[in-house]
Amino acid sequence: MQLVIKGRNMEVNDRLREYVDKKIGKMTKFLPDVQEIRVELAEEKSRKASEREVVQVTMRSNGTLLRAEERNSDIYAAIDAVSDTLHGQINRFKGKKRRKMERAQVAAVEALETEYISSALEPVADEEGLFEGRIVRTKRFSMTPMNEEEAIDQMELLGHDFFIFYNAASDSVNVLYRRSDGNYGLLQPELA
Repeated sequence: MQLVIKGRNMEVNDRLREYVDKKIGKMTKFLPDVQEIRVELAEEKSRKASEREVVQVTMRSNGTLLRAEERNSDIYAAIDAVSDTLHGQINRFKGKKRRKMERAQVAAVEALETEYISSALEPVADEEGLFEGRIVRTKRFSMTPMNEEEAIDQMELLGHDFFIFYNAASDSVNVLYRRSDGNYGLLQPELA
């Protein structure tokens, strides 16, 4: 298992590294065959002091992708919280029946290996003083064909509210999203 710890806007000292290894590294007991765990520790500017320290963890195990993010005023408390969140995700994952997840899991691994292009462009005010928005981040990822059930499972594993996938049945790119009533919606675009 490879544990990668990165700091953004903060220095990761040995004590902090050992604490992350102790808390996050133990996840391998609950989910076997963990290949990689990426931990990003960040200190962000925020109006709320309780959200300044951010911990993001991405775990990859045999094509399964688990991700958690927690914020707190103390970096150690944020690490504890993200550890608890990951433990809950692992329990949910192990409790589900293993259906035809291989293709969806491969898509999740490929999404993890995407390229991120970002820039720190500030919005530009036009003549009337209104701000014009710009694209500041682009994400590219490859897709493997899957059905709606596999897409729902993958979206739940990632903890997202929407999921873009290639629908093998309709031979097109679809968007699956969680509705406020707890059900799911499916967007199927058609060329005009």
